[in-house]
Amino acid sequence: MRKFILGKKIGMTTVYDKDKGALNVTLIECVPNKVSLIRSEDKDGYFAIQLSMEKSKKDEFKKEFRVSKEEVGSFKEGGEITLDKFELEERVRVSGVAKSKGFQGVMKRHGFHGSPSSHGHRHDHRAPGSIGPGYPQHVLKGRKMAGRMGGKRATTKNLKIALIDRENNIVGVRGPVPGVNGRIVEIFCK
Repeated sequence: MRKFILGKKIGMTTVYDKDKGALNVTLIECVPNKVSLIRSEDKDGYFAIQLSMEKSKKDEFKKEFRVSKEEVGSFKEGGEITLDKFELEERVRVSGVAKSKGFQGVMKRHGFHGSPSSHGHRHDHRAPGSIGPGYPQHVLKGRKMAGRMGGKRATTKNLKIALIDRENNIVGVRGPVPGVNGRIVEIFCK
């Protein structure tokens, strides 16, 4: 059965384990999510569960998760989803909106190596170089160039759960999670 929950990224810390030593974990606060809507195949064309989480006092964050016909029966509209289903050492996927980095050059955005320091290159060490042939007299679509970076949906896969604090509704996953601290992320496990 699929497990999913919405949470708010708190930040990174170090947790000490007797066997593994120091572990770098990202803490995510997962207050109980409310099942705000259940979609069915006859009405909507697919089965899904919509979870809602309070973003602020006036605003709510909603996200739909697809489920199978067998799984949809285990959810009730108005019910709650908590961290009780998740276990230690379980592998999860965490999705969210990545940090925005603004307008960046080709070296940072695409990993270009840059021009050599010698052989006639004076002030163009970070320039992209040639951007196309003489014909057809325009830049072809898909050319890697400078531009805005980040600020898009990103997913980190295969993160292990290293800490579960059910009293304070906090889960700790080993490794980095997309987004800035305070941003809402989705935790998903098959």
